[in-house]
Amino acid sequence: MALGKKETSSMLKIFGNSGSPLCGGVSRRDFLKIGGLAFGGLSLPQLLRAEQLAGIRKSHKAVIMIYLVGAPPHLDMFDLKMDAPLEIRGPHRPTRTNVPGIQISEHMPRCAKIMDKLVPIRTLYGSPNGDHGSFICYTGRQVEKQPPGGWPSLGAALSKLGGPIDPAIPAFAGFAPTVGNPAYCSPGDPGFLGANHSAFRPNGPGMEDLPLNSITLDRLADRHALLTRFDTFRRDTDRSGVIEGFDTFQQQAFNILTSSKLIEALDISKEPAAVRERYGKGDPENYGDGAPRNCEHFLIARRLVEAGARCVTLNFGQWDFHRDNHSELLTHLPLFDQAMSALVQDLHERGLDRDVAVVAWGEFGRSPQINSNAGRDHWPQGGCALLAGGGMKTGQVIGATDRLGGEIVDRGVHFGEVFATLYHQLGLDPNRITLPDLAGRPHYLVDGWQPMPELISG
Repeated sequence: MALGKKETSSMLKIFGNSGSPLCGGVSRRDFLKIGGLAFGGLSLPQLLRAEQLAGIRKSHKAVIMIYLVGAPPHLDMFDLKMDAPLEIRGPHRPTRTNVPGIQISEHMPRCAKIMDKLVPIRTLYGSPNGDHGSFICYTGRQVEKQPPGGWPSLGAALSKLGGPIDPAIPAFAGFAPTVGNPAYCSPGDPGFLGANHSAFRPNGPGMEDLPLNSITLDRLADRHALLTRFDTFRRDTDRSGVIEGFDTFQQQAFNILTSSKLIEALDISKEPAAVRERYGKGDPENYGDGAPRNCEHFLIARRLVEAGARCVTLNFGQWDFHRDNHSELLTHLPLFDQAMSALVQDLHERGLDRDVAVVAWGEFGRSPQINSNAGRDHWPQGGCALLAGGGMKTGQVIGATDRLGGEIVDRGVHFGEVFATLYHQLGLDPNRITLPDLAGRPHYLVDGWQPMPELISG
């Protein structure tokens, strides 16, 4: 390999002494040239980005994100205030956990027993106006002032950056059934990354089309080939990118239909009875205008990430308790407690706890003051989250509120900080890697937030 006679002055050469020399005595190993023409046109930042993306594509790390639809009451779950007046604290009492000094709701005894594997956050904030919807939970950003195409969810970003681990298993899946309130229906949108990075919805209307039924694999392959040839003209003449998206859907559908892996991952009957009993069934019907309280979705989520999914989201319950907050919790909390604790224990027992992160949260908190209907109203000033797994430091509680549980007094945590931490634990630098919007403008994975030092090992 001969060096050219001329080099632009804008390039920086770094020489070293080890390895076999190139012509002119420059080490092949230690020769590095930073500039637009270096390494086939890649600059150093692009090279670093490519290295990171290569790492995630080889890894099997994943996130399970649980949207507690409608915003759960932090004061009755992880931040009980026994010294506050009755109209603040309500009738529920705390219980000790297996970590000294940490108490949570008495209606979450299973999570209390594994608190060493959990991290309650008591000071989550980021929703500026108290509007309903999963958007901030699935993107870490506000719905206002979005770039062309809209902000993508974490699941869509991981689908774009990592792609599928197995062609037969979607990189991004989401349990978000159609419900009465449109704000509660999303599994996380693809935004400017495009429809080909949308969530596969295991409980959606296309599930009945997964089995091949009467058609053979040979006939399916023939139809796939014919359709590919038929689309050649449109693909060659289209300049909008729409056909490329169709091609992606077509290939994804073909990969899924010609493999039994996805159907097997969705089939919890293959699990031992003891495992299914630990998770419980919950309630498969939508609750009010919200999502079902389906505990089996937690088990399917574990099976999907184990099979190769990078992100699974699921919408659980309807926690918008403007009335009868205390009695509503008597059904919601035990079901969530059972499913969440079973998932975390399952991940640990299977050796997946360092690779699979779990996050459960809602869009904001609930008001300290109990209203005239025995409910709690919207409270964007602060809320709660529950984290586990992902190689994070667990067995601690983060943040503190004042005596009435209304104002953050120590360590407020923005949604974006949690997202930065998740990306970091997945092996992605959230403040270096960018994704372009529909106008071609690059955007970092988070809005300048840093990973939380309390959660990062080493």
